[in-house]
Amino acid sequence: MALEPIDAAHALQIQAGVIGRKAGHIFEDAIATRINTIAEFQIPVSSAQGHVFSGDPGELLLYYIAARTGFQGHLRASAISTGALATSEDGKQWLNINGSDVSRCKSDLVLTLDSGHGRQETFGISSKQCNNNTPTNAQLFFTTARGFTSLLRRNGLEVSDRAEVALRQFCGDPGFRPVDDGRAVRTRKVDPRRWFWEEIDARGRQEWEDILSSRQDAVTRLLLTKAYVDDPFIPEYLIHKTKKSQSWNDTEVAIYSIAELVELSRRYQGFATRPYSVRKGSHRDPPGISHLAPRFGIIQMQRGGQKQHPEQLQFNLEAGYFYKI
Repeated sequence: MALEPIDAAHALQIQAGVIGRKAGHIFEDAIATRINTIAEFQIPVSSAQGHVFSGDPGELLLYYIAARTGFQGHLRASAISTGALATSEDGKQWLNINGSDVSRCKSDLVLTLDSGHGRQETFGISSKQCNNNTPTNAQLFFTTARGFTSLLRRNGLEVSDRAEVALRQFCGDPGFRPVDDGRAVRTRKVDPRRWFWEEIDARGRQEWEDILSSRQDAVTRLLLTKAYVDDPFIPEYLIHKTKKSQSWNDTEVAIYSIAELVELSRRYQGFATRPYSVRKGSHRDPPGISHLAPRFGIIQMQRGGQKQHPEQLQFNLEAGYFYKI
């Protein structure tokens, strides 16, 4: 999960794990520990096929990356879980990895492969996990309307001020809500705290739909890899624990290079909307009322809605996408 810090103090809170991410690092810590116990290995033939595997996640990740990057022979590996950045209790909120001081990192794991014959490469890896019996949505990116717009602009994608306003309406930023418009809120039968996708400024909405259609690969790649300007280990791979497992050696994981995942996501579907109704909470929809949920590829886009930061913009990976693409 990537948060857009609003100031330096907020950035330190994010890195310190104040919002409860500590337990989430157990999975990547276990992968790193397992990889570091393997003195030397060769790549099994089966590692070159498929994306969804069952077995030891550390071994599976190691074999997958080694096979797809052309390593051969007897190999050595080492791994570091960057979760230490968020769980450090001694005030040291940085790691030194291959000579680089890392204070903020989108990668949850950093893996180094060594052929023993002069070839050594380091890879950043993002991890996701589900511990339910069936796969659920996985949070990918958490920001604000302005934060997401700025991310795209910084990376060469044009976004107009009008489109930014439309997205702020969708998120329910103060000053851009139905409740801020006395005439609109008096007759409103649905949630007065935000405008739904079908209600936001029409030209701004059309611009977003054009961006998410014509630049789908670029936007997907940014959400999968970007969080911090000074990040020295941008993820090149993703490992996703698909569901609850009975044992470590019988864990099902999906593994992709980021390039593969971006392409497969686009093949799965372009920009689309799906109807839904609000059935829970204090602002349930009246019978017969529905809204449009935007999505592109395997990524779902929604207003955060949590009590702590309701106006945030949330991007999720669709539940069970690894079985569908």
